[in-house]
Amino acid sequence: MSLSPSLLHELESELPSLRRCLERLPADQFDYKPHPKSMSLGELATHVAQMPHWGATTINTAELDLSAGFEQPKPQSTAELLGLFDAGAESFRAALAKTSDEDLMQTWTLKGAEGKVFLAMPRIAVLRGMVINHMAHHRGQLTVYMRLLDIPVPSIYGPTADEVA
Repeated sequence: MSLSPSLLHELESELPSLRRCLERLPADQFDYKPHPKSMSLGELATHVAQMPHWGATTINTAELDLSAGFEQPKPQSTAELLGLFDAGAESFRAALAKTSDEDLMQTWTLKGAEGKVFLAMPRIAVLRGMVINHMAHHRGQLTVYMRLLDIPVPSIYGPTADEVA
C-alpha cells in the first residue's frame, strides 16, 4: 500500500471536526483575545483555515520562500473563513490523491529572509508534523477560545460537555 491513502485517511479524520469548530465562530467575536500575547480569535481561525492550503503547497512545490513576504487573508465573516478552509481542503485532498511515495520522500524546504532555511525534511514529515498535527494543535486552542466565549464546543474525538447524549 502506498503512503498517500494513509495520509488521506488521517486528513479526512481531522478535517470535519476542524470545520465544525470554524463554522461556530461568530464574526463579531473575531477580535477577541484571551491574553495580550494571544492571537485574536479571527487570526487563529484564519491560521487554522489556511493549513489545508499549506498541505497542497507542500505537495505541489519543492520549497516555500517567505522572504518576499506573506500577507495573511483577513476574512470578515464566518462564511469567508469557511470558504478559505474548504478551498484549501479540496486542493489538499486532490494533491494528496495523486502523490506518489517517491514524491512524499523528497525533501521540502521552508526558507525565510536572506534564504535562511527554517526547515528541510521529507514532504511526508512536513505533511504530518507541520500540517495535519499542527491543525489538531490549533483546533485545540480554538476550542479553549470557544469555551471562554461560551460557544458550544463540537464533538472532536468524542462527545464534549456541550454535546452529551
